[in-house]
Amino acid sequence: MVEKVAADAVESVGEKTTLELLDRAVAGMGGQSRAGQHEMAKHVTRAIETGEHLLVQAGTGTGKSLAYLIPLIAHSMDSSKPTLVSTATLALQTQIVGRDLPRLLETINPALERPVNVALVKGRANYVCLQKLEGGFPSEEPSEGQLFSLGEDTSVPHFAASMGGPQSQLGKEVVRLREWAEKTTTGDRDELMPGVTDRAWRQVSVTSMECLGAQKCPVAEECFSELARSRAGEADVVVTNHAMLAVSAFEGLAVLPEYDVVVVDEAHELQDRVTGAVSGQLSVAMVHAAASSARKHTAITVDALNAAAERLDMAIAGVPNGLLASGLNDEQLDCLDQLRDATRAALSDSKTDSSNAVDGGRQLARSRLMLILELCERMLAAKENREVVWFSRNSTFDPQQGYSQPDETAPALINIAPLSVAGRLREGLFAGHTVVLTSATLAIGAAFEPAAGGLGLIGDGAPSWTGIDVGSPFDYPKQGVLYVAKHLPKPGRGTSPEALDELEDLIRASRGGALCLFSSRRAAEEAADAMRLRLDVDILCQGESTMAALVKQFADEPDTCLFGTMSLWQGVDVPGGSCRLVVIDRIPFPRPDDPLMTARSRAVAQSGGNGFMAVSATHAAIRLAQGAGRLIRSTGDKGVVAVLDSRLSTERYGGFLRAALPPFWATTDRAVVRGVLERLGSAKAS
Repeated sequence: MVEKVAADAVESVGEKTTLELLDRAVAGMGGQSRAGQHEMAKHVTRAIETGEHLLVQAGTGTGKSLAYLIPLIAHSMDSSKPTLVSTATLALQTQIVGRDLPRLLETINPALERPVNVALVKGRANYVCLQKLEGGFPSEEPSEGQLFSLGEDTSVPHFAASMGGPQSQLGKEVVRLREWAEKTTTGDRDELMPGVTDRAWRQVSVTSMECLGAQKCPVAEECFSELARSRAGEADVVVTNHAMLAVSAFEGLAVLPEYDVVVVDEAHELQDRVTGAVSGQLSVAMVHAAASSARKHTAITVDALNAAAERLDMAIAGVPNGLLASGLNDEQLDCLDQLRDATRAALSDSKTDSSNAVDGGRQLARSRLMLILELCERMLAAKENREVVWFSRNSTFDPQQGYSQPDETAPALINIAPLSVAGRLREGLFAGHTVVLTSATLAIGAAFEPAAGGLGLIGDGAPSWTGIDVGSPFDYPKQGVLYVAKHLPKPGRGTSPEALDELEDLIRASRGGALCLFSSRRAAEEAADAMRLRLDVDILCQGESTMAALVKQFADEPDTCLFGTMSLWQGVDVPGGSCRLVVIDRIPFPRPDDPLMTARSRAVAQSGGNGFMAVSATHAAIRLAQGAGRLIRSTGDKGVVAVLDSRLSTERYGGFLRAALPPFWATTDRAVVRGVLERLGSAKAS
């Protein structure tokens, strides 16, 4: 339920301690005390003391990291278990460990009874594998991107050395990786600067399924991943990510230490990140690759596996992409049943030989077989377990059109994901832990129920919770304008000529300084091409350089514009005049053919609810708020958020969507907005 605790409530000893540490930290870091930050810190402390779950909406600029880190640190001083911070992205995870916590601890350590021990935990594939570096795993097929299987001449072992070193870019990256691996103390990929491609990283890392395990691996005592987990068990504060939280909650694996309190930052992403982490995909090619690997590394007979794969291939040939509302048909289920039996037999035949020797090839082969077995069993029990199944195909890049599109001739992929993660989160996350969920966009209007429902906090048997909005230090009505282009036609396929004309008019009035957010890569590229022909300002477009380089150039050049898609909707923090106009091309509803969203909408409708509002509109509201939130990043920022989708003003659901946005001064008057932008552009120039 949602409650507002009285402002004059008596503070506990823990709250007083927290606020004293917070004031000390803010003063030591050269900041200013904020009412919302104090309010949040008190409620986080209260949640830890009472054990009641807490949802906190903290607007941009609140300083929510300090507001939850300090209560966690204070609690960890007396707790026998670590406290946890979970983020949606590795980038924020690294920011907290590399910047926020060190600065904070430098200011408050003298006031603590002992130093605070912080640990960072990521998935195993983020750490270099010493066993793989030493040749403990075999080179694989070219399709899997392994080193020296990419067209290089492997029949001449010293070819690269005779030419003065590796000649391919991949080879150079792997040599640099090996040199770095000899010096690093963490083995963490994010510490390697400059970074390397995913293809190169795969040469020195393993997934959790490929790992030999601590009992078998000859270098387990030196393993970077195991050492990180060991440090986490002894830490006061552990920083991890939503994917690791999902594995811990859904699969019960000991990937995280036992903890009593967890703060979930970027909590608006939790449901989607958890769903992504526990989704699966099966293809005929996967089965053939697993069979080949098993034959090569375990010397078993794989005829049954290949036969099952061929039968499955015929059963799914030509099937259209999309959701299987009634699930797989009988023939497809029979094929999966046959594949499951063949995979189970192959696993039995490929057990470790009597010598018990360490064999990376055997482990890789068995990992692939275990994954296929797991997917078969999930798909066969999908209806009983309320999981969603759909077909898809990989996309191919069309050089003439300049973008990727689904290849209808490609082999079909069978996908599976939970219809809802609410029940499992309730059992695996909220039961036995105190959970604080926070984000700048967690509520719609004053309602936390949409977010709470998707996470398992609504319904019979749900635990108690409190939701609070601590506001923002920004004066949104004075700092920002929300403009909805009500006169434009309803969006259709592609970007309309009228919308392009509107975009040109807005950017021309502001003299650049526009962050333009689009619902698709194609729309962003087409709009960028059009504006480059019409305007005398620099237009950057996502994909033309690294995201970091594009954002830096956009921030450094006040007249430059940046066009992009969803990663920019949430990943850009550019305070100041360089971002004085944010344009959103259309309401970010999920794709109408999104299988999982479609299934969830139908499930809500079948239970008597409004599937569109509960799923699609809620999804759009949160993302719209994230996009609009790019505009005001500091107390001195001013600008306009322009939405080129008339439905935000004309459709009944428009009010629901607008309730999620910051309280900007709103208008549909084109002339008024043009005047505002011209003044902002002139002020920048002067």
